[in-house]
Amino acid sequence: MTEAVAEGNTTSVADQWRGRIAEQQRSGASIKQFCNERGFSEYSFYAWRKRLRKPQPVRFALVDRDLRPEATMDACVELILPGGERLRIAGGVDSTTLRTVLEALRA
Repeated sequence: MTEAVAEGNTTSVADQWRGRIAEQQRSGASIKQFCNERGFSEYSFYAWRKRLRKPQPVRFALVDRDLRPEATMDACVELILPGGERLRIAGGVDSTTLRTVLEALRA
């Protein structure tokens, strides 16, 4: 199955492939079987899976510079990952631990 992608439509196609990849993982079916049942090529599946694993640039970041003592105690950074998961990082977190968590998420 050949897919034409209009330049402005890339996000919706990427979202479709994220959904397909997640569905395949939940199904327990082999990639070959999953692709055959749904009518798209294994090549496309693997290519999109690889493309979506690449780190995505940050599209939006909100930085709150409120430095009052009560604000810094509750300070945290929230990362929204490509799959929609949220990772909240409290202020004062150990940098080594944070690196370990981020490396595990990239794997």
